[in-house]
Amino acid sequence: MLKQILKDTEARMQKAVEVVRTELVKIRTGKATTALLDAVKVDYYGSLVPLQQVGSVSVPDVHLVTVQPWDKSMLAPIEKAIIAANLGLNPGNDGTIVRIPIPPLNEERRRELVKLVKKFGEEGKVSIRNIRRDGNEHLKKAEKDEHFSEDDRKRGEQEIQKFTDKYIKEIDALLLVKEKEIMEV
Repeated sequence: MLKQILKDTEARMQKAVEVVRTELVKIRTGKATTALLDAVKVDYYGSLVPLQQVGSVSVPDVHLVTVQPWDKSMLAPIEKAIIAANLGLNPGNDGTIVRIPIPPLNEERRRELVKLVKKFGEEGKVSIRNIRRDGNEHLKKAEKDEHFSEDDRKRGEQEIQKFTDKYIKEIDALLLVKEKEIMEV
């Protein structure tokens, strides 16, 4: 019972860190990355599909993302989808490939992005603290139902606190890397 509560708590904390990691990948830095276009949906014969399903997305250099459609007739819909995604990107095509130049960020925009990064980090930390609270409540309930002793509960709470510290440090490390990446000129 105790091991199960600890295992569930740790798994939920890992998921919270993954959510933060996923959100941070979507934030545009001055560098090109295929993850920038993950949210783009293209109108493919009447249905919206992810961009990766209509062409191959690649990064030939740090300031350019290219999309090579499998079907040449998809060039215009791909461009429209990228513009409609409101990413602040300006795609262009040469008849065979869509090129998306990644403009460098200005200082003001960098500061806004850092604030956004910190917001995602704080949400992740709050989520981890809520998971800690839930885990501790499960331990208290199990102790009350006499599944294990007070000492076991206290050991469990200490273990949950170790998980909490570990995953909050992990989020802090992710934030530090992303902030550095954003502020890099």
